[in-house]
Amino acid sequence: MSGGFGLIREIRSKNAGPFWVTIDVFCRDRTAYDIVRDRLETAEVARALQADPQRLKRFDIADLHVIKFSLPRPQVQGARLDRDMHGASFAVLVQEVLEAAWETG
Repeated sequence: MSGGFGLIREIRSKNAGPFWVTIDVFCRDRTAYDIVRDRLETAEVARALQADPQRLKRFDIADLHVIKFSLPRPQVQGARLDRDMHGASFAVLVQEVLEAAWETG
């Protein structure tokens, strides 16, 4: 990966029960965490995820070098219209937000 992606070890999304999804951005170290934390805008993540910004929860966990987002699933896990049973595709959308942040910044 290019740009700021040398700062990021992994972006992962997963279920947090049948009603929520969690997305984790793991940074390489504290310096990388500080840079990514300042560049990654919650409003842009909400836009990319088509989530209500008031319901998107952000947790900056400095000791672990992780930025975590949690949001209600668009569909309950396993519902007929659920197209991502495990919530794995949400990480790709956050990666796109990070790519855009490094292109413009």
